Amino acid sequence: MRMLLVLAFAASPALAQTFAPEPSAGLTTPYQGDWQYMVGGGVAVFDCDGDLKQDVFVAGGEGKAGLYRNISAIGGDLRFQPVDSGLEMEAVTGAWPLDIDADGLTDLAVMRVGQNRLMKGLGGCKFRDASADWGFDGGDGWSTAFSATWEKGATWPTLAVGNYIDRTQDAFPWGSCTENWLHRPAGATGFAPALPLKPSYCALSILFSDWSGTGKVDLRVSNDREYYKGGQEQLWHIEPGQPPALYTEAEGWKRLRIWGMGIASRDLDANGTTELFLTSMADNKLQSLNPAAQKDGPKPVYDDTAFARGVTSHRPYTGDDIRPSTAWHAEFSDVNNDGLDDLFVAKGNVDRMPDFAQNDPNNLLMQGADGKFVEMGDKAGVADMGTARGAALADFNLDGLPDLVVVDRREAPKVWRNTTAGAGGFVALWLADEGANRDAIGAWIELRVGDHLQRREVTVGGGHGGGQLGWQHFGLGKADQAEVRVIWPDGVAGDWQPLAGGFYRLTRGGAERITP
Repeated sequence: MRMLLVLAFAASPALAQTFAPEPSAGLTTPYQGDWQYMVGGGVAVFDCDGDLKQDVFVAGGEGKAGLYRNISAIGGDLRFQPVDSGLEMEAVTGAWPLDIDADGLTDLAVMRVGQNRLMKGLGGCKFRDASADWGFDGGDGWSTAFSATWEKGATWPTLAVGNYIDRTQDAFPWGSCTENWLHRPAGATGFAPALPLKPSYCALSILFSDWSGTGKVDLRVSNDREYYKGGQEQLWHIEPGQPPALYTEAEGWKRLRIWGMGIASRDLDANGTTELFLTSMADNKLQSLNPAAQKDGPKPVYDDTAFARGVTSHRPYTGDDIRPSTAWHAEFSDVNNDGLDDLFVAKGNVDRMPDFAQNDPNNLLMQGADGKFVEMGDKAGVADMGTARGAALADFNLDGLPDLVVVDRREAPKVWRNTTAGAGGFVALWLADEGANRDAIGAWIELRVGDHLQRREVTVGGGHGGGQLGWQHFGLGKADQAEVRVIWPDGVAGDWQPLAGGFYRLTRGGAERITP
């Protein structure tokens, strides 16, 4: 009989979160360019050389993009070294890592102003363009968003690409959004011709997600209202073997118009459904499913809980600029390991827009035991006033604390090392599945300490301009052990298994502890 591990969970007391700037970290690629690079500017975080440390790819805009190997000492200062990788291309707006061809090596989907590219990982931080080999037509648009999923029975992923305005127009492009694309597999050889997602409304973030917790994956699209006429946020049915179809008002969908920049998703309440934080200009949303609307089955009826939970983050909280904020990349992570997800938001004016803040500090919103968030960006040392776009929270030196990298326009990325003293314990999990979907995209991870449960969906997409692949970080509070199980993408639930704090590789066969 399997013994049930029961532990008393207690969130750590309020900590003085601290991040130390790392001006000599070695990331030197600036996100350059004017009109066609006012959006994008992302960072992709993944392990390109198999040493289990997260490496960094930075979009360069009209300059060249750059890949940097993580050479940080365990628990030491953060250091990165440029790599001659084959990814040194211009016109890159962002990138997302995933193993496209199931060979066990991470590939990179690179979005560009111009032809998008699928770059095949060769190992040792080397890549080559495999777009033609895989039947992928990168088009000639202004691509700004990406997400991926594996439809049931497929041996290749389904890719969604979000596109922005028509860059070929001479006149100022009001109402000139171009089509988003859905790239579905063509048997076992690669991808079929792109299927347009009509109507399209200048997407800046898209995400395949099981938003209802029922095992059905749909496509959420966040659109920039500045450039479309009659548009709104979107949710698409993606059914295997069927054309994509928009959710309708009859199904519960309600029209919402924001300047949609980024999507962050997390099951904050561990109730089986995800909350969505949608960044915008002065109007950020935290959407939670309305419980009453779910009585007769899942419906995408959301309540905006941003104000109630303290995450509106609509104006600068420090400095003398009181104009509305402009938010881009958002990401949930437990930065002090108290077992509660916190929220980072990258901020920055589009480009000298007079009605919006020029001095617009990034947010670090810390979640308390009551589910409400409190701004700690200035106290933590990350209230930077750069013109931010993309960002990532990742444990670069494998000391159990998520560090921070932020991409700003027209300057080198900034790096902060998490130096929070007295943080709680942690577990970091690396999922490895069988078959085509090696990274277990679409899996759910459940981790519990006593009665305290954390739930997380493994996704590729969302954010602004980039995302992560690899370690899934969980804080344990005062505990030093936990139980974890994985609900794999095909719906098969693994057994609950006890883990002490530290790093683990999870497969369907169990957990293997890893010592960095």
